[in-house]
Amino acid sequence: MLETTRFDMPQIKFGEHSVSRLILGGNPINGGSHLSRLVSRQMKRYFTPERILELLRRCEELGINTWQSTKVNLESYREFREQGGKMHYISLAQEDPNDPDLIGQLASAGTIGIAHHGEVTDSLWKSGKIKAVREYCQKIRDAGVMVGVSTHIPAVLDYVVTKGWDVDFFMCCVYERHRTREELKALLGDVPIPLREVYLEGDPPRMFEAMQQTDKPCLAFKILAAGRLCDRPEWVEQAFESTFRQIKYNDAVIVGMYPEYEDQPAINAEYVRRFGTSSPSMSNEGGQSRSIL
Repeated sequence: MLETTRFDMPQIKFGEHSVSRLILGGNPINGGSHLSRLVSRQMKRYFTPERILELLRRCEELGINTWQSTKVNLESYREFREQGGKMHYISLAQEDPNDPDLIGQLASAGTIGIAHHGEVTDSLWKSGKIKAVREYCQKIRDAGVMVGVSTHIPAVLDYVVTKGWDVDFFMCCVYERHRTREELKALLGDVPIPLREVYLEGDPPRMFEAMQQTDKPCLAFKILAAGRLCDRPEWVEQAFESTFRQIKYNDAVIVGMYPEYEDQPAINAEYVRRFGTSSPSMSNEGGQSRSIL
């Protein structure tokens, strides 16, 4: 049976919580455009503390009840909650000798889930040190919040699932955007100038296939290719439709939003209301399909 909120926003079960299938991402707020230095500076300039709170209130009005970010936005989150806001918070984190109590800070602020940071996960994977990720996940578990692993690489998700790690959810970038020069040369026969993030149309299906191999919630992010699919409304619509057609009934999407020129929270919420109620069900061992919460 489908659970909805105001404006019929579909939700998924996330531990003891109900999380909207559209989650507010933190990158635009943090000035992380993944496009250019100038766009990043523009985002950072726009998002004053007051505008961050405005965006959170707008999202909550539309039934978007979860924000995904990092420690950098904890103060804004606390202020929003003190003003009566009810949104959940999911954070990324990683081992930091200069901030040994990071997990504790996030947990005490009311964070419902902490995922090992994907950039660090993938770096440790490539260097053969993925064991460190599992050790950090245990620290998250000991703090009493939900445990996640974030990654941009389908093989990492496959590995964690196969090894049976004690995790509750995954954050999955649908584009493997930080390939090395050698990897790009092998795939494309050449190397882009400058050597930076490359988004390939074959990437999302590979990550969606990996997400289908686990029954745990997966939060898909960068479904709009870090803004590269935002120039035309039909591209945005197609990205949402394609994503929800390929993810599981208990998965959600994380989308960064920049509302200076258009009401992106409302636009995105409409797409999730339209497409997020009909994700493919996943059969259990008895062959019976299970629907969204």
